Amino acid sequence: MPEYDDSNRAFLQAFMARSSMTFEDAQPILAAILTISEGRIVEPEEVGEDRFSDFISAANTAVSPFDLEIRSSLPQVLQPAQPDDSIIPPKRVYALVNTTSDALTQLATTYSPDEIAFLKRLLDYMFVTNNTRVCEGMVASQMQAVQLHKAPSSERQSTSNDSTQTQTAAVQSLRMTQAETMIIHLIEEGWLQKSRKGYLSLTPRALMELRGWLVLTYNDIDDRPIERIKFCAACKDIITVGQRCEDHGCNGRLHDHCMRNFFRMQQAEKCPVCKKDWPGDRFVGERALTVHPRPSNAASEQRESSFATPSALGEISEDENDDDDDDEEEEEEEEEEEEEEEEEEEEEEEEEEEEEEEEEEEEEEEEQT
Repeated sequence: MPEYDDSNRAFLQAFMARSSMTFEDAQPILAAILTISEGRIVEPEEVGEDRFSDFISAANTAVSPFDLEIRSSLPQVLQPAQPDDSIIPPKRVYALVNTTSDALTQLATTYSPDEIAFLKRLLDYMFVTNNTRVCEGMVASQMQAVQLHKAPSSERQSTSNDSTQTQTAAVQSLRMTQAETMIIHLIEEGWLQKSRKGYLSLTPRALMELRGWLVLTYNDIDDRPIERIKFCAACKDIITVGQRCEDHGCNGRLHDHCMRNFFRMQQAEKCPVCKKDWPGDRFVGERALTVHPRPSNAASEQRESSFATPSALGEISEDENDDDDDDEEEEEEEEEEEEEEEEEEEEEEEEEEEEEEEEEEEEEEEEQT
């Protein structure tokens, strides 16, 4: 491997300034660096992936003593091309991540303890509240995120009663404007991404950075394990966007960009875990909230045959209705859960408004006295 020189240092500085980049992002940066180091004009197109990989390897060697590493991952959200809506192949994202410490503590240099607590509430909402066996959303709308600005009374009470509390344990509510501003900053810094429909989710950089923390925090390892953080059966990476097995008790999950090659190698569209037929319309991520699954092919065929060929008694048989009933029950369960979530959100909003009004009244009384 070539000696680590000023060109490697310049690339590492550029990488640290960006925190994440793709090969296409790195090409003009490396071209400018090589133009100076080699004393000739180097065009971005001349920088190949092999040269880029050499710089990545050299940078990793330099930062490893500081518990840092450049890791890579493919974006889970596929972008449609224009104008025919064909899918653009995802571009691998490279990010500089901390390999040992709690990833959330890194944000403490930029954000206050109250803001870190707000981010933790947002992650809890994504990976607990909005991540159930029936619906694995793992996203939050802008409105839902802002509504988390107020710290729960349990957190505030536990803080006030703890005489040995540290600064990071002092949890206070944020104002709504503060929460909105922090969300904007998290998007600008590459921790959150916002979809066209307004849903917030973790970026590839954030998933690489928080992988260990997410598993440790949200996957229970007791006698009855709960796996809220699941992994793609093909690439073994965390999956927050993709497709899932139709069986709610099965952990079969696949990224959208992994499915085609995986099924081609398997020569069958079967669940990689339970080996059942892959439905193709059971989603993980935002689509779990916005796209309703269609009835399975088998159920559709049974319905068509039941209307075309009645049973011997002139009625549809009970066996033919089983699949329809199951689909209807699942849809009813999903609708009930959505209604319950909406009711809970409305109740929380009303409670927050009442608390804010009470606080304003108390402040006015104090000013008068």
